[in-house]
Amino acid sequence: VIRAEIPEAVAALKRLGMKRLMLLTGDNERVAAAVAARVGLSEYRASLLPEDKIAIVRELQHAGYTVVMVGDGVNDAPALAQADVGIAMGVAGSDVALEAAHVALMRDDWREIPEAIRTGRRTYRTIRQNIALGITWDVITMGLASVGILSPVMAAATEVVPDVLVSLNSARLLKTPRRGN
Repeated sequence: VIRAEIPEAVAALKRLGMKRLMLLTGDNERVAAAVAARVGLSEYRASLLPEDKIAIVRELQHAGYTVVMVGDGVNDAPALAQADVGIAMGVAGSDVALEAAHVALMRDDWREIPEAIRTGRRTYRTIRQNIALGITWDVITMGLASVGILSPVMAAATEVVPDVLVSLNSARLLKTPRRGN
């Protein structure tokens, strides 16, 4: 049974710029083709064993792709671990899949996958901003201290400023954006 939210999640992933979306399944060719068509995927591979899924993930990685693998079962666990980002579906997920994945979704809702990717991107962007802020602040204060505008004690005392700014910038991540943003 295909869950109603999966086509919406696939469309959202395409809007996020995912280059290739592919169904990897142990099901037979006929079932895989029907499922892929119903959820909006043009690529699928059927009748796969766990080692076949790992081989496909590796093949995509060697081709230069950053691979995000989503799965929930024991058969998905090795490929989840091999992927650049493994996402386990929480509620329906097996313990092995949850352990192997890099991200575990606590709700069994496929719309959470694009949301997790958006959150990861926002987090990474914030980390880069924080690093740039810290380095910039240090360069400015060290420069001002080296030419005598700031005393070394005053320069050291101002080090609390970037800590506060980094904390405030990071706190923006706590604000939950509306789905799709």
